[in-house]
Amino acid sequence: MSGESPFDLLIVEDDDPFREMAAEWMRRKGHRVVAAANAQEALKLVGQQRFDLVLADMNMPGISGLELLQRLKAEGIDSEVIILTGQATIQTAVEAMKLGACDYLTKPFPLSELEHRCGQAAERGRLRRENSNLKTILDLHRPTTRIIGESAPMKELFRLIDRVGPTDKTVLIQGESGTGKELVARSIQKASLRADKPFVTINCAALPEQLVESELFGHEKGSFTGAIGAKPGLFEVADGGTLFIDEIGEMPGALQPKLLRVLEDGSLRRVGSALERRVNVRIIAATNRLLDREVEEGRFREDLYYRINVLSLQLPTLRERVDDIPLLVNHFLPSGWQISDEALQALRAYHWPGNVRQLSNVIERATILADHQTVTLHDLPREVVSPPATRNGLSETPMT
Repeated sequence: MSGESPFDLLIVEDDDPFREMAAEWMRRKGHRVVAAANAQEALKLVGQQRFDLVLADMNMPGISGLELLQRLKAEGIDSEVIILTGQATIQTAVEAMKLGACDYLTKPFPLSELEHRCGQAAERGRLRRENSNLKTILDLHRPTTRIIGESAPMKELFRLIDRVGPTDKTVLIQGESGTGKELVARSIQKASLRADKPFVTINCAALPEQLVESELFGHEKGSFTGAIGAKPGLFEVADGGTLFIDEIGEMPGALQPKLLRVLEDGSLRRVGSALERRVNVRIIAATNRLLDREVEEGRFREDLYYRINVLSLQLPTLRERVDDIPLLVNHFLPSGWQISDEALQALRAYHWPGNVRQLSNVIERATILADHQTVTLHDLPREVVSPPATRNGLSETPMT
């Protein structure tokens, strides 16, 4: 029995000797195997039984392996699919991955490699299903969040989200702290073909360097002090879905080549492992830094910058969308609450260095201090009611 947990495997291969040999090998390793000589037979089998993994030859008479892959995905079959080919090229590999294959193998290969890659794919599928189930549970308990705004800058942002969402390209979201970068990332994901797949987040600024590497790429048991067991990284958890990398400008320089490799060919290695794993993940990155300046000053790789900056969204500051403040205040106020005209005018006049997040905090504080469910001028912080002198819309004194 191999080290992997047993799984249900369907082998679809028109080469009789290879099909029988591969099936027998995998059965001896403890896995449950069904074999089909063509795609038509395979389609009948998947309608009768659930398989963790489908291994399909690309070049079969009748329905090809790629056509079979398309039909399985179209019918909502959630099995992981590995494509076998005798003449792999980058183009065929990319095509297979775009259609939803989790991996591909080029013949000839040792049967031990087949078992290893199948084990990886089955584990990835298990993680994906667990993540999907957890997402369903969380969605039932998560309050609905949406981007609020009717101003011209926000209408343009909504238009761009609608355009960018379905493309499946890497997106870079740029904007000051508090402008709602994660909300925009979630909106892009909801507008994408991966909307029902995992949405996983990491904040590079909130974790030390070693932990960022372990969280993103995973680690093996004993790879560092405290690694008491193997752990998949967030790339593996997000496989098939979207990974949101917040504050990517804070990513340590030593990790930037590893991220670049994932972007280039979908491959990664866990910390402490020499085994290469493949993932299919859309990356949305965000930063409050000027990354082009970070590149010029040598703190951010130029090749990585161009990889993540395929599609770029610049989020407006709150001072650029003052007309949205009444809508935002109404959104943040508890049901049944109101705000006085004087207080609302003060909010509109303030320069908001912390943007929407700061406005939310100010309203939350005001509702604690206010009487009779009405926020007045007296309930607002002093810096909002009497802001210091400003220049070009930015405060000359630090925010307290």
